[in-house]
Amino acid sequence: MSQANVAQPVGRMIVVASGKGGVGKTWFSISLAHALARTGRRVLLADADLGLANIDVQLGIKPERDLGGVLAGKMTPAEAATRLPDAGFDVLAGRSGSGALASLSAAAMEAFFAALGTARQQWQDVVVDLGAGLDLPQRRIAAAADLLLVVATEEPTSLTDAYAVIKLHGLDNPKGVSRVVVNMAEDRASGQRTYDTLRRAASVFLKRDIPLAGIIRRDGKVRDAIRHQVPMLTAYPSSAAAMDVENIAQALV
Repeated sequence: MSQANVAQPVGRMIVVASGKGGVGKTWFSISLAHALARTGRRVLLADADLGLANIDVQLGIKPERDLGGVLAGKMTPAEAATRLPDAGFDVLAGRSGSGALASLSAAAMEAFFAALGTARQQWQDVVVDLGAGLDLPQRRIAAAADLLLVVATEEPTSLTDAYAVIKLHGLDNPKGVSRVVVNMAEDRASGQRTYDTLRRAASVFLKRDIPLAGIIRRDGKVRDAIRHQVPMLTAYPSSAAAMDVENIAQALV
């Protein structure tokens, strides 16, 4: 069989969603990408929160190219990506202030999906940090995921929004795979109770069993790492939160 006829391996698209902001979704996306890269996988972290893109801010980088150039058809994801040699993964930065995802034209939205498809041919894991909200663009991206990770905290509003994300995901992609990540838990027992609350609601009202991807304990080192614009696994690799993310990544690998 000729080389041209050999099927190219297709990477995995992991979409991280929350429904609302303030639950540590972007921090988790960065940390998960880093943890997956530490296992030896080729990882791209894509910022899909176009209006309020802040992955570059949290990482303290100033990329010369970003997703805007890809959507405009001026470059490929590989050309627009910024390499983080110390962390071992690539970043496709968003363009803060460029308008919300919902304001994209139909052509730009299709260009975004085409870019994700191209990226999956070049990276083993494409981690997409999805902007908060439940508009159609967010739903389309979530439905296209090989794995949807829904981040929630014990706050009632967070649980309500996480439930909404799970509900809509089930409607948009009945065969889609989703799991719950409980963030900022006081301890593992508390995190388990938070997950059980969400799991019961999904089981009773949606007739869906949503597995637990992992529990991340509340850790003061997280805020310090964000303030200093350094990845958590670089600054505090032995901290509780860092080890919890590493465990999630190991399970996904």
